Amino acid sequence: MHINSDNLLYNMRSLLFLLILMFVLQQARAQEFIPLWPEGKMPNSKGLVLKDSIVNERIHQVGVPGMYAFITSKEENKGSAVVICPGGGYERLAYNISGFQLAKWFNTIGINAFVLNYRLPNSRDLKERHLGPLQDAQRAMRVIRANAATWKIDPERVGVQGSSAGGHLASTLGTLTDDVSAIGDALDKESFKPDFMILVSPVINLDTYAHAGSKRNLLGEKPSKKLVEKFSTEKQVTAATPPAFLVHAFNDKSVNVRNSLLFYEALLDKNIPSSLHVFPQGGHAIALRNNPGSTNIWTSICELWLHEMGFTPDLEKK
Repeated sequence: MHINSDNLLYNMRSLLFLLILMFVLQQARAQEFIPLWPEGKMPNSKGLVLKDSIVNERIHQVGVPGMYAFITSKEENKGSAVVICPGGGYERLAYNISGFQLAKWFNTIGINAFVLNYRLPNSRDLKERHLGPLQDAQRAMRVIRANAATWKIDPERVGVQGSSAGGHLASTLGTLTDDVSAIGDALDKESFKPDFMILVSPVINLDTYAHAGSKRNLLGEKPSKKLVEKFSTEKQVTAATPPAFLVHAFNDKSVNVRNSLLFYEALLDKNIPSSLHVFPQGGHAIALRNNPGSTNIWTSICELWLHEMGFTPDLEKK
């Protein structure tokens, strides 16, 4: 039997092209950008037209608040979702290391992930600086629940994850009950309350143990005592606050580990089943992988906690 080598090579190249194309399309689908607000309906806005400013994988200005959707495969989908709030001291968004990388990991354990591109408090367009990030986070939760059927998500298993200042935003979303994102459309009826929180090296307290940069960027130079207390989220924990998984490093020189301790103590006082892990090493750079020593197991523990708490149930065997 004679095989034409030219045809074989052509067919192999065609197959390779199709495989690459399918991969690119899948990646594009996984990272679809979903704007949060209808045109002209964004709250707390002066109506300025801003453009995204990105330098060294950091977003320094958000023109269109929205979220990047990482939808897990149909075969692995466990019906849960998480909104990821990247860190950056409320001055920038480290969207890759504390956003996209984590989203891909969540996908591997069957969780749909949405990386939040939230307005930064220093935006010239904001009327009230401290409300912008929270408004976008609340709206993101509502968008996900409004589309839960399409994405095969259980609306009662939608959580939030945040690192550093993103952890503060996540804890604010989980503790403050003021509705600051209602705009009079159909999504107002959806709940913005997360069902669980995953907080990595989180900024929590904005008083004694505050991260100075995050506090200044969010609340301004001379915030009132009332505003400081309201956004010190350990003081806003109630019996209705969702459970939390907290990770921090003992040698974190940027965000004092007492931030996580105070939040966990507040959860404990309200009898909210949560998990706290303080590792010896890691500084303020706990990432998805390549962490020093025992810190590297935090994702494995987190995965087990999510399963134990019922947020990633076993898939039915077909």
